Amino acid sequence: MTTSAPRIAIVGTGVIGAMAAWRLAVRGARVLAFDSYAPGHDRGASAGESRIFRTVYKEGGSYVPLLRRAGELWRELEAVSAREILTRCGGLTIGAPEHPDLVAVRRCAEEYGLAHEILDDSAAAARFPQHRLDPGEIVFLDPAAGVLRPEPAVQGALAAAASAGAEILSYHRIDELTETGGGWRLRANGETFTADHVVLSPGPWAPAVRALAGFPIEVRRITPCWFAARDVAAHRPNRLPIAIRRHPDAGFSCFPVLDGVAVKIVPHHLGFPALADPAELPRSVDAEFVRAASAAVARLLPGLVPAPVRIGTYAEGFTPDDHAIVGPLPGTANATVLTGFSGHGFKLAPVFGEIAADLVLHGKTRHDIGALDPNRFTREG
Repeated sequence: MTTSAPRIAIVGTGVIGAMAAWRLAVRGARVLAFDSYAPGHDRGASAGESRIFRTVYKEGGSYVPLLRRAGELWRELEAVSAREILTRCGGLTIGAPEHPDLVAVRRCAEEYGLAHEILDDSAAAARFPQHRLDPGEIVFLDPAAGVLRPEPAVQGALAAAASAGAEILSYHRIDELTETGGGWRLRANGETFTADHVVLSPGPWAPAVRALAGFPIEVRRITPCWFAARDVAAHRPNRLPIAIRRHPDAGFSCFPVLDGVAVKIVPHHLGFPALADPAELPRSVDAEFVRAASAAVARLLPGLVPAPVRIGTYAEGFTPDDHAIVGPLPGTANATVLTGFSGHGFKLAPVFGEIAADLVLHGKTRHDIGALDPNRFTREG
């Protein structure tokens, strides 16, 4: 590390890279942030108008302290960027009481003493008529959950980083990344750059980064669909929380109207198909997918017109255990990796940016990230 402010290169400015740039720049690091596209682009996982923020976490209670800190940092970003990013509209998990997701959120809430409500099918029908429940199903309500706006989040974080001195290099695809004696050399757009430390946050492009070749990251396609609301007012955030629906016929995430017209649905039961290369991301879907998504909406969301008015396709990197890879890059002296967020990293992005800054500048962090250790995929045995 140089005696002056360290020069940090960030490869990838999706939400994770953007947050790392922000948290490093405000601590005085000289930041160069590279991206093959422009901030807030629609090729990776940091787009699509809306993302879920949850505080009761079915993926494991160990995330709760990270989520609490992320919530604080989202508010800080709103203050410095003068943008509305997080709306605390509440969140629902809907399904049979014995479904693993319902069991997991109840366990998490009880373990950490988190505010919640449990509604039976009749109480839920009266309170949230936008959802059609079958007899015996329940609704778990997380009142501190909400909806995030991804494009303003990415652009706001990078603007805050730039205000603190970071250089944001859009349309700079990294052609060469080489470790040198005391740092790194990068080539992009025919130019050569040097850095004391590199942060690798390439999102679904991780398999194409030679330094990350040892990690089992699978690129998958995520396909949200937007369905027009018959009564828009009844589907805005003040009346419709975000929701995760678990049903024998369908599973999906549901987001309130943000665009003035439509509710976003991300079908889970139709799968997230693997992609050989995010550059080959299809920009449309077949009619069978549309019919199946429409059938789920007709069955479970009676207030929506069951034919999508808009469809989007995005790419994301998944690990075998569906948990991210965060920490020092094995086999290197001056590199940190944050990738493989498996579809549930956006809400946590500010705290992962803080963790990146901790690791780069101090070699350690107060946050518990032991379960995300990169070595779990690289060690032998």
